[in-house]
Amino acid sequence: MPSTLAALLCLGLCLSQMTSSTKHTLLKPIIWAKPSFIIAKGRPVTIWCQGFPEAVEYHLLFKEQLFALKRPKSCDKVTFSIPAMTLHHAGPYRCIYLSGEHWSQLSEPLDLIMTGMYDTPTLSVQPRAQVTSGENVTFHCHLESATNTFFLLKEGRANPLQQTYGKNGADFSLSPVTPAHRGTYRCFGSYNNFAWSFPSEPMKLFVAGSMENTSPVPTETTFSDEKDLRDLCPSTTETRLHKEFASWDLTAQNLFRIGIAVLILMAMVGLLVKSWCSRKKTQAQLTEVSSGILGEGPEHKDHSTRGSGHR
Repeated sequence: MPSTLAALLCLGLCLSQMTSSTKHTLLKPIIWAKPSFIIAKGRPVTIWCQGFPEAVEYHLLFKEQLFALKRPKSCDKVTFSIPAMTLHHAGPYRCIYLSGEHWSQLSEPLDLIMTGMYDTPTLSVQPRAQVTSGENVTFHCHLESATNTFFLLKEGRANPLQQTYGKNGADFSLSPVTPAHRGTYRCFGSYNNFAWSFPSEPMKLFVAGSMENTSPVPTETTFSDEKDLRDLCPSTTETRLHKEFASWDLTAQNLFRIGIAVLILMAMVGLLVKSWCSRKKTQAQLTEVSSGILGEGPEHKDHSTRGSGHR
């Protein structure tokens, strides 16, 4: 029995450490930029980082190095302001937060892009800007200044629609078009992924056809200088997102605890069965020995009597 208790105690301590490490696995924060991740040279931009209410400190990393740190004043997110966008600020950002003595996972990367480095490209469309669903459409972006990369963006999308390489120009094919391609397009020229030219003049594409699935997808990509009107309290969507994360985390922890309880119960049952079998085996051996001794007694006495009479 002492060995059984020692085994259960060891098992409990090991599982307790596993539960503790699982509990402190923090989810990654969310990072975004306002008014957009595409910022004109000299314009201000704000980087937002959102974690959980238990976070006591946020670190903003730029190119994997500490760029700034901040303690939250309220709610579950902080802001990092860049008063004037420069080439030195363009690049990949991540954020991370501290809760208790544990750091969260790194956020997804945020690529901050500066525009206004080169001349303004021109954007044209062939065969025309008003087409019918099913036709082939090609956008041509041209820039006199030497460059090697061109980007085509559609308003309403969070990322570039296409990226093409070329010296002074590039073609972007949309074939065949559908009503979902309807919208406003711009193009940029670039020498790298974080420093772009001025945006081209907007080009509107009209596609005649069914109106199904033509509603734009909400996104943070804009070309305006609108200020962020949200306060530091979580929005409905972000609060719901974090509640879902918390629910998933709690469900995982509950399942892990149930698994631990089942393992402990199985271990206890196994040890009890082993102890019962050992006792039964010992009792059987004692019974066999006792039976042997009792069975030999009379026979031994008879042999002794015969020997004495013979003498």
